[in-house]
Amino acid sequence: MNRRAESVRKTKETDISISLNLDGSGKADISTGIGFFDHMLNGFARHGLFDLVCHVKGDLEVDCHHTIEDTGIVLGQVIREAVGDKKGIVRYGSCILPMDESLVLCSLDLSGRPYYVSDAVFLTEKVGDMDTQMVKEFFYAISYSAAMNLHFKILESGNSHHMIEGMFKAFAKALDMATATDPRIVDVLSTKGRL
Repeated sequence: MNRRAESVRKTKETDISISLNLDGSGKADISTGIGFFDHMLNGFARHGLFDLVCHVKGDLEVDCHHTIEDTGIVLGQVIREAVGDKKGIVRYGSCILPMDESLVLCSLDLSGRPYYVSDAVFLTEKVGDMDTQMVKEFFYAISYSAAMNLHFKILESGNSHHMIEGMFKAFAKALDMATATDPRIVDVLSTKGRL
């Protein structure tokens, strides 16, 4: 099984190249120009055991918005392509992940229907050079371009760095679970016969 995908997106605001191997070992080569965002994407790859190459050049002289949102769009696209026809995959994934004082729940469904819900509220406007309001925009973009239901619940809040890191890692673990295969699933896990 070759569950890999790559995509390039070039606009007047961003130049993005991403490749993803769902059956990797957690290797990452990340460069977005935003240190904290790089740290989060490295954590996503490592904890999901995905091999991820993500090179981004964005209009950071404006702000971080286009860089982060467009990265979410392209990452969602490669997730959707790498998953393929979804035959034999578990489809659902969830994780409750502790990050020091913070506790994050992530649950997702590779249903083919995009939907995003989160109750995350951050007490700071930035972590490093990343605006905390961009966490929502990033995961929203992934949910829509990957066509997945994606939910976050912050069960215990606290330090913004810890909450965001918990979200990225919980997402990685939930996605790894959802994309796992089960030999008992003959076609797709749906009463409709397709996803």
